[in-house]
Amino acid sequence: MGDTKHTGPVKLDKSIKPSLWASLAPMGVGKVKPHHIKDTVKVAIENKDNLPYAYRILTQGVCDGCALGVSGLQDQTLLGPHICTTRLNVLRLNTMSSIDPKWFTRLEELKKLSSTELRKLGRIPYPLSRKKGENKFTRISWDEALNRISQKIRSVDPKQLAFYLTSRGITNESYYAAAKVARFLGTNHIDNASRICHSPSKTALKRSLGIGASSCNYKDWIGTDVLVFWGSVAANNQPVSTKYMYAAKKAGTKIIMINPYAEPSMEKYWIPSIPESALFGTKLVDDTYQVNIGGDIAFMNGVMKHWFDMEEETRGSAIDHAFVNKHTKGFMDLKYHIRKQKWAEIEKSSGLTKDRIIEFAKLLANSKSGVFIWSMGLTQHRFGTDNISQVANLAMLRGFIGREKCGVMPIRGHSGVQGAGEMGADPFVLPGSDFDEENSKRMEEIWGFRVPRWQGDPIGNTIENMILDPNHPSKIKVFFTSGGNFVETMPNPDFIKEALESVELRVHQDIILNTSTLLDAKEEVIILPAMTRYEQSGGGTSTSTERMVYFSPEIKGPRIEEARAEWEIYVDLAKRCYPEKQHLIDFKNTQEIRNEIAVANRNYDGIQKLKNRGDVFQWGGAWLCEGGVCPTADGKGNLLPIELPELRKTEGHFNVTTRRGKQFNSMIYSNTDPFNNADRYDIILNSEDARKLAIKNGDAIVVYNQNGTLQGRAKIDNTKEGNIAVYWPEGNVLIPKGVYEKYAKIPEYNTMAIVEKAETFHARKDIRYVEKRIEELEEVTM
Repeated sequence: MGDTKHTGPVKLDKSIKPSLWASLAPMGVGKVKPHHIKDTVKVAIENKDNLPYAYRILTQGVCDGCALGVSGLQDQTLLGPHICTTRLNVLRLNTMSSIDPKWFTRLEELKKLSSTELRKLGRIPYPLSRKKGENKFTRISWDEALNRISQKIRSVDPKQLAFYLTSRGITNESYYAAAKVARFLGTNHIDNASRICHSPSKTALKRSLGIGASSCNYKDWIGTDVLVFWGSVAANNQPVSTKYMYAAKKAGTKIIMINPYAEPSMEKYWIPSIPESALFGTKLVDDTYQVNIGGDIAFMNGVMKHWFDMEEETRGSAIDHAFVNKHTKGFMDLKYHIRKQKWAEIEKSSGLTKDRIIEFAKLLANSKSGVFIWSMGLTQHRFGTDNISQVANLAMLRGFIGREKCGVMPIRGHSGVQGAGEMGADPFVLPGSDFDEENSKRMEEIWGFRVPRWQGDPIGNTIENMILDPNHPSKIKVFFTSGGNFVETMPNPDFIKEALESVELRVHQDIILNTSTLLDAKEEVIILPAMTRYEQSGGGTSTSTERMVYFSPEIKGPRIEEARAEWEIYVDLAKRCYPEKQHLIDFKNTQEIRNEIAVANRNYDGIQKLKNRGDVFQWGGAWLCEGGVCPTADGKGNLLPIELPELRKTEGHFNVTTRRGKQFNSMIYSNTDPFNNADRYDIILNSEDARKLAIKNGDAIVVYNQNGTLQGRAKIDNTKEGNIAVYWPEGNVLIPKGVYEKYAKIPEYNTMAIVEKAETFHARKDIRYVEKRIEELEEVTM
């Protein structure tokens, strides 16, 4: 924790600087780029039936899009109004009216619709039930719905009950209530969307630095010597961040992108709220290092190897010895490990030449400050935790921890996710603490009931346990999910469907229908209509990437007739399960929840004071590990030797990763990627790879492995040779099930596959793929 407080937003430098211009063509005419004005007009038309309410949401509420933390139109980084198309796209979820009831009697028609089409039907108006064999949903009362669910929960072992919460605008209050209710009902099977994205960040930062969140602020981007984006496409996923990058460029910061695909949105961006950038665009990144998918550990080992070589010639030329000696341990073990690394292995694994790696190593060595930012390009590997500990190694060796314009930042993609684990909606933690005996006892004193001691499962294992034999003690029989569409977010969609349909009672607490809600269950599917954060009586809070806790007030406007606050549903359900103990779980309003959060999670002491629009505080101060002091047992950071992952790629196979287009989580808003003009079924590959395979741009091609087959078209673009990118969730058919990160237990979203022209694949399918190529199709674990 740190004592220095965040000093608030700074003024944006809007002076003209032609050297940053991306193009002389006004407004990027003729360029492949987002059309912000057109998109804004489209959103206004979509919300025309509730424009005053939409306006109040934008100007009074805290953004329910990404986790930058825009309150109203203001943030804590730059003065001035901020809004982006991500937030505008999500807006309709809050303003649309109810689904026409006729749809509930047309199940087969609903099943023909995509999730995008289902979303556009409108909000869920009241509780619904569909029992096995029924071809329609039936309206039921809240009492009937919650009584059925509570009766079923009481009939099963707590280990056969699981909860999941997505990131759809859910507030800290709802996360906390769910975490408490799960333990009240006797289960530790509770998980959330943030773990699928960033759990390796937390596990790595905890073991390396003793922290579980970003060590710095967005303001630290502005004027730092070097800003590194590692496996993160902030311009696409957090568009307002392009203003921060613009401010950083004006302040002389070098911006580096490390990614297998040279993301167009990071290279050039037209920022609509800055006149100069809106007209001529802005060149954001100064250089791009295209690593192999999974090659980041080797790349970082190469950087450190050259640093130790530099140190042999001149002590202090690359490593901040004062910081390392005073604030870290494990230096000699790390040095010994790195010096053993062979450049040939580093080059092969990373996909970069020794010269390019040395170039980056020198850039960092000559920088007096730096901020490292990463996202799912680093986390969603089976070695994701090791990836992040490597980033922490670099930061500690350079002393880029605990001071201004320095730090490590796992940038969050959704507004609610940072608080999810901090509220305890996680199988491995309790509110503000690890899941261990000491903290279990502490929470028992606060809650007044026993906390189950057995280890809960992460969502991947929970889904696998849905298909166990009905008599198995770990068989999941009741699954309660707040939001989420596992069919379109998890690897191997066919298996996911089978698992979800194997649950006896499945409860979907949501604001809209999606393809998962329409699946059968062994006994019954119950759908509960939830409120959005803006409808929640008494308001609610959310936590941004930089640990800012924002209060978002209830906003006056139209309401869905029977929708209820998420936290209220959880509490009501728990009271019905065990009415004799209901006094232990009762909350009357969100203020009572915030009061308890402040006690349960000591970092959140201050949340109880957030009551009005614009209220905000930052837990932990401006910089975690301030002055280099880490919240570890001895106050020191841990430098950890990280082995190169085994990346066995069979001849003819490609590394495969998934990427996002114009979408928010699994909600797709356009079939065309505005940054590269790619279709959702386009496969992005390198021109040299295409030449070798006699593939031309636009050709029909097939990507396949033992997990599945993806048919699409070739999109020849600037991706790393030997690596291809497919869109998510369309490409999930290629991703293996049951491959989890070693420490954080999240699914891996990378794999290996073969690429062929469609005509070749189909012409030879009968004679080549039945028996003769079994060995080629064997899954190669990355």
